[in-house]
Amino acid sequence: MARRTRGARRVLQGWSRDLAIDLGTANTLIHHQGRGIVLDEPSVVAVSVETGELVAAGSAAKEMLGRTPGAVRAVRPLRAGVISEPDAAEQMLRWFTDRVGMSSVVRPRVVVCIPSDITGVERRAVEEAALRVGARRVYLVEEPMVAAIGAGLPVTETQASMVVDIGGGSTDVAVIALGGIVASRSTRTAGDAIDDAIVAHVRRNLSLLLGERSAEDIKVQVGSAFPLATEVTTRVRGRDLVTGLPKTVDVGSSEIRRAVAAPVGEIVGLVRDVLDRCPPELAGDVLERGVTLTGGGALLQGLDARMRHELGVPVVVAYSPLRAVARGAGRCVDDFAALQPVLVDGHRF
Repeated sequence: MARRTRGARRVLQGWSRDLAIDLGTANTLIHHQGRGIVLDEPSVVAVSVETGELVAAGSAAKEMLGRTPGAVRAVRPLRAGVISEPDAAEQMLRWFTDRVGMSSVVRPRVVVCIPSDITGVERRAVEEAALRVGARRVYLVEEPMVAAIGAGLPVTETQASMVVDIGGGSTDVAVIALGGIVASRSTRTAGDAIDDAIVAHVRRNLSLLLGERSAEDIKVQVGSAFPLATEVTTRVRGRDLVTGLPKTVDVGSSEIRRAVAAPVGEIVGLVRDVLDRCPPELAGDVLERGVTLTGGGALLQGLDARMRHELGVPVVVAYSPLRAVARGAGRCVDDFAALQPVLVDGHRF
């Protein structure tokens, strides 16, 4: 009888493998305990206007942005790193967790990544969304901490490490030592702000109206934060604001660099401010070890060179920076005992 009980317990534990969720403004990634990252989808959901029912989520919903008929609404339920549409966010999260096989028999523990400047109300919205989709217990962890863990930085050592996590909706800068954040700053200027700057520049200077997907494509193809060895151009299609007709123009990397100068300058200024606030001993560590960039914004061409030029410290881009936060959160669920000190215990079901 005892052997049968122990066997049943082992089966239930296998069913209730814990999850780590990087609930990002641009993308959502899920790490399944013992399996690694099992989902990486755009944080977009399409719902029926009439019934509110889910039509699509993830990549399929992203394809609908700016293309839906009146009966369907495609939205991004997170803005600036926090939940802006709770119902849509819950539907999206439920679809994602169902897809990765989250157990409904034995509810798992769930680690959710949050920006470092999140408010109490915003924190509660994240906890409630996770509980409603089936979490037994919710732990919250600040994104710069898990980004540093995911980038392989020695966060528990006395020598300090500095990480700059540039997501879609927020940028978090932190100096980390002895398993804690010593100095940090956050701004809602990040990847989305860079896209918005491109849309505004093209509209103002080329009289062309772009959608957010087109702006993102321009950023990826020719966006840069520092002069390139060889400047490049790309062809852009949009609606002419004068004639109202479709129009195609060529834009170059130097022009887009001017377009994104303000948000990029704000991010660089935030890093400088954290360095200024950092204790002298830890600032010396950063000068020796350098700054590590994570998040999708780290992929902007020349951003590392721009920071090296303006700040005078070594700057490196983490391996696969888009997944650094999810990798770090995944390490938390794979080894709760070792990394539990960095977690904030949230509510239980």
